[in-house]
Amino acid sequence: MDVNRAKQIYSSDSTIKVHLENGDSVWIEHIDEANGTATVKVEGNPTDTKTVSVDQLQER
Repeated sequence: MDVNRAKQIYSSDSTIKVHLENGDSVWIEHIDEANGTATVKVEGNPTDTKTVSVDQLQER
């Protein structure tokens, strides 16, 4: 995924499913456009927060 699409998903009023490359479902919490990263929370484990490259995000 690219940074612009990640920003669109983050700003959307709709629920758009996003997964990491490893298959984990995640919620986008923050986009760092300058670094091309996103802070995400793993669905089902709200304490599992990760900062990943937006390249690792996949829309389903």
